[in-house]
This record gives sequence, structure tokens and C-alpha cells, in this order.
Amino acid sequence: MEHGGSGKRLLPPNAYRKLEAGETYDPIVAAGAGKREVTGWSVTMGLVMVAIFSAACVYIALRAGSGIEAAIPIAVAAIFFGRMRAIRSTILENVIVQSIGQASGVVAAGSAFVIPALYLNGITPEWWQIFLSCFFGGALGVALIIPLRKYFVAQRHGELPFPEATATTEILVSGESAGGSAGKILLASFGLGAAYDFLVEVVHAWNPALTTRVLLGKAGQWAHDLGFELKLNAIAALFGLGYIIGLKYAFIIFAGSVIAYLVFVPVVKFILTLSGAATMAWNGDVLKVAELTPTDIFGNFVKPIGIGAIAVAGVIGLIRMRKIIIGSVAMGFKGIGRKGDGQALRTDLDMRPGNVLLVQLLASLAMGVLFFVVCMTAGGYSLPQSLTYSLVGMFIAFLLCFLFTPVAAEAIAIVGTNPVSGMTLVTVIVSSLVMAGMGLFGTTGIFVTLVIGCAVCTALSVSGALISDFKIGYWIGATPRNQQMWKFLGLIVAALVVALVIPIMDSSYHFLVDGRSNEDVLPAPQANMIAAVVRGLMTGEEQPYLLYATGGVISIIITLLGLPTLAFALGMYLPIQINAAVLVGGLVAWYIARSGKTKEEGEARSNQGTLIASGMMAGAAIIGIVAAVLRLDWTSYAVRFLSIGKEFTVVELATGTKLEDKAADWYKGFAGQGLSFLMLVGLVVATYLLARWGARMQMQEESKNKGADE
Repeated sequence: MEHGGSGKRLLPPNAYRKLEAGETYDPIVAAGAGKREVTGWSVTMGLVMVAIFSAACVYIALRAGSGIEAAIPIAVAAIFFGRMRAIRSTILENVIVQSIGQASGVVAAGSAFVIPALYLNGITPEWWQIFLSCFFGGALGVALIIPLRKYFVAQRHGELPFPEATATTEILVSGESAGGSAGKILLASFGLGAAYDFLVEVVHAWNPALTTRVLLGKAGQWAHDLGFELKLNAIAALFGLGYIIGLKYAFIIFAGSVIAYLVFVPVVKFILTLSGAATMAWNGDVLKVAELTPTDIFGNFVKPIGIGAIAVAGVIGLIRMRKIIIGSVAMGFKGIGRKGDGQALRTDLDMRPGNVLLVQLLASLAMGVLFFVVCMTAGGYSLPQSLTYSLVGMFIAFLLCFLFTPVAAEAIAIVGTNPVSGMTLVTVIVSSLVMAGMGLFGTTGIFVTLVIGCAVCTALSVSGALISDFKIGYWIGATPRNQQMWKFLGLIVAALVVALVIPIMDSSYHFLVDGRSNEDVLPAPQANMIAAVVRGLMTGEEQPYLLYATGGVISIIITLLGLPTLAFALGMYLPIQINAAVLVGGLVAWYIARSGKTKEEGEARSNQGTLIASGMMAGAAIIGIVAAVLRLDWTSYAVRFLSIGKEFTVVELATGTKLEDKAADWYKGFAGQGLSFLMLVGLVVATYLLARWGARMQMQEESKNKGADE
């Protein structure tokens, strides 16, 4: 989908093509210019953006398996608030804000893909373990990509499209002359998403869980008994996600859900009923066949198919990128020991090579110490054994980070997508096999392997995203060394936020309920896939391998059909109520882009998409985390005083207290769901009005700027 802005490129013509012999690219801000760059405002604003978007990104990733592209809304926010200062911010200050703030999404992805797998295996990590694995991995990712900066952004200038960097750069450049319309739309959509989900998640003013069983009355109940049931989770966070994904991918994701819910679930229901068995043993449980609902069937029999599909989709992604992998790994080796060229230009200054190597060494050693502490505190292994396992884990983590860092960078530079889930899967498999071969099994083995996976996943997310930062700085004329050094501070804040949010989300919404992962808990699809893989390798526990294999075959078929494999696989795994909400957002985005009376007006409305969706998701996600906090004991379970649709009670246990809720009859029934449907329609109308308002302001600004130029 198109991004915010005027729709035309604003950089010099040679910013996007290969340079002729003897030609050089001159950035917008010359190397000798004295514009402000690293200031108290740019650093503080960057850290505020890190805190907000780290929380939002990890929330969305846990709820829907997808993250927020934070760079664009952060760039818009930097421009908007920078214009409100007495001394207006410079474009270089805005670059620093974006560069620091962009650490949010990458750390959130690294943690959300792996850390929940610990909870899913019955392990509750300490917050500092999450923080350190994310920070050390991120620091290593920064240090590994620095030697490759000049190769990707300067030597291959004009060869690599850098789609996300291009969009962000155009926003930063246009912000020098444009008005504040983009910032107004971002703030308005943030408020809309926050208000809507506050009423849903905290007040429980209506029931967002729409189901055909309730809304269609007797017909819906009849279909439910046959195994057919459609659901939709009408919250702003998921609606915004669908808006930013767009109709194509939203439709493919929903198609995966249709296959899972309207084909596999009824077929399994029919087979089980036909068998005549009263009970059946399955994965350590005894299931009562007559009492199995569509949700039960999906959780027990269809989810494993989705897990297998996601795993194979990740591997297929790596196979498709084999040429990039082979070529970019060679560049990683060439970057070893590369020394500075002695140029004094500000726009070409990196961190000193010696300092970069020192950071690589310290980050690797710190990861080794973390692995050692995990081994020792988990118990069951002696000091020499723990030391051996930690050294091997440190070597594996560094080697895989080193090999995959250029892969992540080139993938981002070419298609704007980082195949980090596939590379993390490879990391977990390699780590599990090596550790198991050395005698590290069970819970401790799972713990160490997943901490390694988190560090590697974060490193690869960071290195891929940082190459976009470097390209933005190259085009505009920022100082690379400043981008590199201040990124570490952004990583600290992002890792800290993530380390606090994930335990809160588990305490309030849970990854497991009664020892099982089902439709009503946090989905965390990538983590579920990784949890299943590492559990099978480390414990020898019986796994539904046939169902995993079925999912793998489906991914291969989808690939042969030429469809986006991972999107379809996610659709098969995620609950249909999530994907239905995403589809609604995609449909609205499609309609709004075609709603203008003229082509110019339609494009202007379409250009509001990234801002509206990003703001809405960020606002809704922040409220989602607030709602989670209000469910915790240290807030005295404050949600019980605000809710009207659910009655919350505090239950005394031998080990403490817990919160239980009971929905009112009107909330569960047609009244609660019917009101929710009407409010969803209202959200759609409000989104349309926002896009129309933003398009009108954008067109007025373009007309004004055009008149000034003439």
C-alpha cells in the first residue's frame, strides 16, 4: 500500500539510480553543514517514541502475530511535534528521533516471536532475563551490521530499492515544507483507537466477540452443532492491522481461516461423530467426543496443522532467498577487520572499527554469561557442564548472527521484509540438536535454547532495520556514527519495555490456561510454532507430527500456487475472529482508496492509510496494556470498578488471590453483540471521515506549496 506523503519523490534524481562514472550523490544536508542533530529534544523524543511503540508493537504481535511498522509514524510524530517547538527541529534531529525510536518494533518482534515459547513450555522467565537477552542480541546486531553499512548504502547505491527507507525519507524531507496535517491525522487516529478499545477492553460497554451462533439465532446454533461457526473480534487494534496490511494480504490470511474453520473443523467433527466413540485419547488428554465444540476441535486438531504450515513457510522463505543468503554471507566475512578509510566527512563517519569489534566481543561474552546463569539457576547441571553449555551456546549465537545479519539486511533492502521467523526457526533447531547432543535436555535445555533464539532473533531484527536507518541517513545527510551510538540507548529502553509488558500480558491474558493453549488465550503464533519444535527436540514428548506434516504439505501447495505462503499459514493458525477483523480493516482500506471523486482525491485518501492505521493500532495497543495492568493484583484489580458488561470478583487462594469475571446476560447475548456490530460500523465511518479530512488537508498543503514554488 502507499504511504503518507504527496505521492511524488522529493530527493534528487540520482538518489534512486546508479551513479555514472565520476558522479557522486550529494545529500540534502551537506557534510559541512552545521545543523543540529543530537540534542536533548531529539534524544528525549526518540526515547518517548521507543517506549510507546515498543509496548504497542509487542501487544499487536502477541494478539495477531504481526507487528507495526514503527518508522513512518515515528517520523511523522517527530515532524509534527518538532514544528510546535519555539525553535523548530531540524531534519537531522528528526532523523535521530526516527533512528532511536525505530528500535521499538525490532526488539518487540525479536521477543514476541520467542519469549512466549518459554511460557508455553511451562517456564516463567524473570524480567531481567528477557531484558538482557533482547538487549545483548540487539547490541550484537548493531555491531555486526556497521561494517557492512558502506557496502549496502553507498557501494550498491541505486541497485537496492529500500522500500521502507524510501517512504520514511520522503516523509522526513516533505516535512521540511509541508504543514502539520499528517501529525493531526496520526494523533486523531491514536485517540480514536484508544477511546474505542478503552470502552471495549476496560469498560466492557459492548461485547466485541461477535459470533454467528448468537447473531443468527436458531440458524446459527444449528450450524454450530454441525461444526460451522464464524466469529469476529471487533476491536480497533485488529481493525487497524487489517487497514495497514491491505485487502490482498488480509484476504489471503482470512482464506487460511476459512480452510481451517469451515473445512477442517466440520470434517473432523463429522469423522469423530461417525466413529461412534464416546471418548478418545489425544496428546495426554481424554476428550469427550459429544462435548467437543468447534473451538475445541480447532485447538486440538487444526492448530497443529497451522503450526506445521508456519514452520515450513519459514523454511520456504529461506529457500527462496538462497541467492541472497549465499551472496550476503560472503559480505559478512569481508566485513571482518575492515578499517576506516580515513575520510573526515561527517556524513561518512562510523564508529571506530576497534570499538565495533569490542562491542561484538562484549555482547557475545555477555550472552555467554547469561546462558551460564540460566543453566545454573535452572538446576540439574554442574558448574563445568553449565560453563560448557554456555560457551557452546555463545558460539552458536554469534555464528548464526554473523551468518544471517547480511541476509536480514539485504532482504530489507530489496523487499522490505525480514525473514526473521525462518532464521530463528533454524537457530532453535540447530541449538536444540547441538545442546541435546551434548546432554542438555528437558526444561533447562528448552530454557537455554529459547534464550539463544531470542538473542539471535532480536539481533537479526535489529540489523535488518538498521540498514534502513543508514540509508535514510545517507540520503538526507545524517552522521552514521550518531545513528549507531544512540541506537544502543534506544535498545535499552525497548528491551526494558518489552521485559515488563510480556509478563504483564501473561498474567492478565495468558499464553496458557490450565496448562493448555487454546483459542481464548494470546495466540503468539510464531512462538507456538517454536515452542512445539523445541519441546519435541528437547523432551521427546509425543507430538502430533502427522498434523504438522499435513500443514507442511499445505504450505508447499500454497507456494506452488504462487500465493504468499506465510500469510496463508498464519490464517490457518490464528483464531478466525482475529482474521475476520483484519479482513474488515482491509476492505475498508480498499474502499477508501477508491472513494474519491477524482484520481487525485482518491490517491490523497489512500495516502492517509499508514498514518490512520498506525495511530489507531498504537492507541488501541496502549489501552490494551493499560487494561492488562488494571487486571493485576498490585492495582487492586482496578478493572472491576470500571466494567459494566462484566462483573469481576477477587477469589482468595492458598497462594494469593486471582481475578474471575462473569459476563452479564445482555453482554453475552444478542444485545451485547448487536451493539458491538453497530459500534464497529461507527468505527468504519469514523475512519472514512478521518481519511477524507486528511486528504483534504494534504491537497490544500500541496496546492499552497505549488503556488509558493511558482
